[in-house]
Amino acid sequence: MSTPATPPRSLAEALRTRDDASLAALLRSRPDLITPVPTDLTQLATRAGTRGSVVRALERLDRFALQTAEALAVASDPASYDELLALMAGDRRDPAVVHALPRALAALREQALVWGADDRLRLVRTARELLSPSPQHPSPTGLGPTVAEATAGMSPGRVQEIVTAAGLPSTHDPVSAVASLTKLFTARRRMKTLLAGAPEESLEVLNRLVWGPPYGQVTADPAPWLRWLIDRGLLLPTAPGTVVLPREVALHLRAGRAHREVEPVAPAVEAKATHRPQVVDTTAAGQAYTALATVEELLKDWDEGGPAVMRAGGLSVRDLKRTAVALDVAEPVAAFWVELAYAAGLLASDGEADERYAATPAYDEWLDQPAARRWARLAEAWLTATRTSGLVGGRDAKERTLSALGPGLDRSAAPEVRHRVLGLLAGLPEGASPSAESVLARLRWERPVRGAGGGQRSTGGAGSAAGSAEGAGSGAGAGGQGDDDLRSRLARWTLGEAEMLGVTGRGALSRQGRALLGLESVGAGDGADPSEPSVSSPDPSGPGDKLPVHHHRPPTHADPLSPAEQAAASAAAARILAPLLPEPLDHVLLQADLTAVAPGPLERPLADMLDVLADVESKGGATVYRFTPGSVRRALDAGRSASDLHDFLTAHSRTPVPQPLAYLIDDVARRHGHLRIGAASAYVRCDDDAVLSEILADKRSAGLRLRRLAPTVLAAQADPAALLDGLRAMGFAPAAESAEGDVVITRAHARRTPPRTAPDPVPDGPPTPDTTLLSAAVRAIRAGDRASTTPLKTTTPPNGELPRTSSAETLATVQAAVLTGTTLWIGYVNAEGAASQRVIAPIRVEGGFVTAYDHTADEVRTYPLHRVTGVAELAED
Repeated sequence: MSTPATPPRSLAEALRTRDDASLAALLRSRPDLITPVPTDLTQLATRAGTRGSVVRALERLDRFALQTAEALAVASDPASYDELLALMAGDRRDPAVVHALPRALAALREQALVWGADDRLRLVRTARELLSPSPQHPSPTGLGPTVAEATAGMSPGRVQEIVTAAGLPSTHDPVSAVASLTKLFTARRRMKTLLAGAPEESLEVLNRLVWGPPYGQVTADPAPWLRWLIDRGLLLPTAPGTVVLPREVALHLRAGRAHREVEPVAPAVEAKATHRPQVVDTTAAGQAYTALATVEELLKDWDEGGPAVMRAGGLSVRDLKRTAVALDVAEPVAAFWVELAYAAGLLASDGEADERYAATPAYDEWLDQPAARRWARLAEAWLTATRTSGLVGGRDAKERTLSALGPGLDRSAAPEVRHRVLGLLAGLPEGASPSAESVLARLRWERPVRGAGGGQRSTGGAGSAAGSAEGAGSGAGAGGQGDDDLRSRLARWTLGEAEMLGVTGRGALSRQGRALLGLESVGAGDGADPSEPSVSSPDPSGPGDKLPVHHHRPPTHADPLSPAEQAAASAAAARILAPLLPEPLDHVLLQADLTAVAPGPLERPLADMLDVLADVESKGGATVYRFTPGSVRRALDAGRSASDLHDFLTAHSRTPVPQPLAYLIDDVARRHGHLRIGAASAYVRCDDDAVLSEILADKRSAGLRLRRLAPTVLAAQADPAALLDGLRAMGFAPAAESAEGDVVITRAHARRTPPRTAPDPVPDGPPTPDTTLLSAAVRAIRAGDRASTTPLKTTTPPNGELPRTSSAETLATVQAAVLTGTTLWIGYVNAEGAASQRVIAPIRVEGGFVTAYDHTADEVRTYPLHRVTGVAELAED
């Protein structure tokens, strides 16, 4: 790109010097600028300077780029590159800063936060206002106002007194006096001589204020060492009782540096331990299998209708505790599994009057899929979800408790943080697990919390309370950053959740985890390309250096994928995981103590039958089932006969059916259905009247309020279900019967919600535009800018707007353009009343319509002539 002959006078002119790839890079990094697409480059520049857009752009800078912008905010406007370098590298010219500054400046230019040549660098006005120091909003650098700004309201006589006390000759006007004082404070040798005569207490005050905040409080009669500073302008009054350290004085004391700590290089992600890749993959596969089993157990527990939905939405604390006990996990872990199933679309509220949570029809489809594909669906849902289970139990801005499945859990930064954390793990050698602190340090460098960067840690006031200056408040982010910012918490949760889900194993990223990020297909090996830069080195493609339209995805950078790319990556992850998962078994081992041991995952028909016939006693590498009279009766109630149960156990046991188990089945079957219960309200009938006499004589039957209607029939005032439960509690094995006298077969009723879709993620601003949209947007902006800047053949009003033309003039101009091939600039109002301006090349005019090639839309369109408000010919050049 050639340098323009004259320097740009505005951001819009600077944007006009960019090529299409550079504009596309700007729009990709700041997608809010094309929502909607600007009409021309002037509107794009205006939008790029709005407060909301600038704040968003600043929040996406890495720490060094942000520090560079902060330094420009306290530099002169415009500033030269040498001045910026002096503020960043100091008098000693730190080589690392000297090497990294061009990259940071290029990032700021690409994001349209800085414009101008190296000798006239300008920070956009809004960014300067946000980052410049003021009494209400101290600068992140900790610097105060300049001498000129601090003395703006001072009387000329007082300015002359300061100049004289500083040993400078008096001047004829305050402007030259301030300039003389500024020149003194920026001269290193002269300032060193001036401070050499300062009292020790005065130097201590300066040292307390030098790194900010620069404001302090003084009494009406300041101490002598404070008076020495005030008389010489080293402390300037800004309000009654308040003084400030001028920026030039602070920079001298800081050896020219704007920040206390400059971080030009990204912190390295350190490996805490290294494991064999095979160990990592198998460990992660084991966690993946446990994740599938946990989600299945959760939804099986809610199969007949889960907990009720609270009025405000979500699970109650009691229901979450009950779920945690059922899953044998801690409550935060239970909240994670519940939210994961919800994010995957496997559970939702049923929408009934008595609203409850239940599995969705998608859960049944999910169960029918292979285990690896089921895991891939869970992993993809977790990776892209904005709902954050780690917030459960906390409070929102209105001090309301956040509940699982309730509102207020969406955090739009969550998907990006998860991708970035896993991307950092992918940059380590295979099998290496990082230390959490080094990951957090890297994330804080890549996306620092604004106002919490280096160079603003306050050491307190400027002296004691006895008549000396004291710090007025604390600097933004004083004390540095803690781990309480959202991105740090999201990163910590990501590391733990990835391990539970099987994306990582022993803290290291697994092969299926790499594939989930779309990284496993790069190269022939299993890991990152060794030719790529490691995570421990400075990232050459920082947040401001994204390639414009066509960009390569390095193996160490896990940017969020498009939906189609993510689907392909999930399928690849499933293919990698499938061989690592244990094959389902078709047998169990029956034991004489009325238990069955499943040495691994069971085939679904076998597992479903065992869930009815026995109770789960313990889980782990093997699942232990226990047979009880209640569990056998449950199988009989489901319509199985004793012979069915014997045949089932014989077919699926690698050991002979133990005699105690056979006796248990036969004994329960012999008594099952001996009593029959129907609706009278309810009745009990039995061919053996002695059994009915035994029931009546039992004191435990008093609550059922039974009475004999016939020798073999009892009537009850309780309903049939209560009667069944009551008699079973007394040790009997009754069976329900229908109105026709047939035994009612009871099976667990699987409650399902109506079809539900998974919750949509809450985006963090407009989505990143794809290549097609970027290309169309750049073409439209170029065409609109051409229309607004190209000289017109017709005379335009003084304001430069498109003139309005009559219908006859419009028709004549368009017809002439068809004959001569002239390009026109038209004003157009569509059917909705929205006005726009277009650049068109008319092709034909007929029937009140003009068909033309629209340069703005880059396609042939037809426009009704009665909707054209004005037309003008563009100059041929």
